Amino acid sequence: MNRSSGRWPYYAHLTPVSRNSKTGPIPVSVTNKGTCPPSCKFDGNGCYAEYGPLGLHWSKVDSGERALPWEVFCDVIDTLPALQLWRHNVAGDLPGSNDVIDHAALDLLLQANTGKRGFTYTHYPPNKTNTDAIVMANLRGLTVNLSANSIEEVDDLVDLGIGPVVCVLPANATANVKTPKGRTVVVCPATQRADVNCMNCQLCQRQRDTVVGFPAHGSGTKRIELHLKGATHQVVSGT
Repeated sequence: MNRSSGRWPYYAHLTPVSRNSKTGPIPVSVTNKGTCPPSCKFDGNGCYAEYGPLGLHWSKVDSGERALPWEVFCDVIDTLPALQLWRHNVAGDLPGSNDVIDHAALDLLLQANTGKRGFTYTHYPPNKTNTDAIVMANLRGLTVNLSANSIEEVDDLVDLGIGPVVCVLPANATANVKTPKGRTVVVCPATQRADVNCMNCQLCQRQRDTVVGFPAHGSGTKRIELHLKGATHQVVSGT
């Protein structure tokens, strides 16, 4: 399918039943690489989605081989059953480019997600335009988690009060940690227990105060940990 067909230059793929053990058997999507904000510190620098089978799949979505135009993708989301839990973007980000979220394209997705329980993560910088879009999404039922690039960034994002927050942790993280302001970051349960996945945890889909931390993983782990070691604040262990 011609990836550029349709009103917007975004295209995506939906896997109706994921075979990934961490997500569990829920629908998951991938969106073209151009939606990833240039300001993301992990773009080309350790992003797990750029490697392995997911990286190959993402490349095929990006090339158009496995792509649906944005409008068609949203139509597919609209057909999901009521209250369906689904994860948007195991690779890719919200529709947009050059660090700016496309409000109109996002609105189409929010309409399609009405009555469903979608959740996703974003590295878009929280400027005024993007903040309005993220708030709109969280108010209308698509949970958008703000992704902190380190434990030090968590406090800044939580203080904004525009959506739940997640962050990356060292690969060997197994215990909860504290931010510089004393907030607790809970290690993703699905990374710690074989009987937990997104389908039965659903923490990231909730509007919540709890910050979720994801240990670095994949072929880019070393690059991510080099970034984490450059943090200026000391991480304090705790519960």
